[in-house]
Amino acid sequence: MAPKALILIEGHMSIGPLYVRAAQRRGLYPITMSTAPTQYAYLAAEGFEAVQVDTHDLAAMKSVYSRLKLTHDIAGLTGFSDLDESVYVTVGKLCRHFGLPGPDPKSIEQCHDKVIQRQLLAHAGVPIPDYRVATNATEVESAVAEIGLPLVIKPVMGSSSSGVQMCRTVDEVAEHTRHLLGGPTCGGLRRILVEEFAEGQYFTADMMGGRVVGIGTGAFGPPPDFVYREYSFPAPLSNDENARIADASLSCLRALGLGWGPAKIEFRWTKRGPVVIEVNPRLAGTPDPELIQLAYGVDLVDEHIKLVIGEECDLLARHSHTASARFLAPDRDGMLEGIEGASRAAAIPGVAEVKMYVHPNTPIVRKGDYRDLIGHVIAASPTRDQTAALLQQAVDLVSWTITPSLKD
Repeated sequence: MAPKALILIEGHMSIGPLYVRAAQRRGLYPITMSTAPTQYAYLAAEGFEAVQVDTHDLAAMKSVYSRLKLTHDIAGLTGFSDLDESVYVTVGKLCRHFGLPGPDPKSIEQCHDKVIQRQLLAHAGVPIPDYRVATNATEVESAVAEIGLPLVIKPVMGSSSSGVQMCRTVDEVAEHTRHLLGGPTCGGLRRILVEEFAEGQYFTADMMGGRVVGIGTGAFGPPPDFVYREYSFPAPLSNDENARIADASLSCLRALGLGWGPAKIEFRWTKRGPVVIEVNPRLAGTPDPELIQLAYGVDLVDEHIKLVIGEECDLLARHSHTASARFLAPDRDGMLEGIEGASRAAAIPGVAEVKMYVHPNTPIVRKGDYRDLIGHVIAASPTRDQTAALLQQAVDLVSWTITPSLKD
């Protein structure tokens, strides 16, 4: 008897392999539907089946799904993408059409628009930063005058901190505005979100099925960009602080209609307490799932798949450890000549993973977002201090050489 199939729409550089392997462990046969399957190296490397179809064409997707259903017992459908958040909207529409468990496509769609998301959160009384929407430089200038500096300017649509920048002077505002206005349009207009910089410690809440699984904390590299440097679970919070973030997280889900499936909510702890920066209606990429599994013993990928195939998820923590990731980022552009020490770092007891995203002889061109990162190190132990020491020991062993380009 052929195994039941799990349909995956598009793929993801970091969590895509986690999903196909988790599906296999559950006895499911993963099939990826993608506009360009060859862009996901893990599919070919591990021999996973892929079907080429334009994933922006809903009618074509329905046709391919119907054809697959003739030869496969399909258990469920989900999907994700590194670059195109609209994939999850398509997932919701297909699940609704074929009567499968899945997210509400309307809720996902309105959440992806940062303006609509903020309007719904504000209407529900959820604390958010002061913001304005602008479509030209004049409107940006007016917003800056009303909100004040420093502030954050970002595209209305997008993910992974692409195009997000802190601006501390009017010159930085003007420069970044020109950059964003020259970018792709959204709904016929180039819309820019001009937002108060909520100053304070950064926290995240990872959710599944309307429940808080874990609250983490992160740190970024130097401004003006927001590129992760370190990330840990659980966050060092008092019981009261933990409860306030959990309550705010559940308020976000209610306001946005996101009670089904995964979500990640970003906060800054300001003078007002936890202020919501953004709600992402999807499972976060690496290293969130890995850190949560190390910290709590909960496999978010597997629990999501359970929901997708109509089963109950089990989010009960199996243990309580501290798990942390340190991201490796170059300090210059140029040619990455070599990487040393990764295998020695990975051999340290308590180091869970040392992963490099790029290989030697790769050009490095920093862009001020997640693409600047060249790897990460993950460590876990029963205590925060021990984890921090393990992480630093491993990171100190990893080094790389970058030859500056001639123009430098």
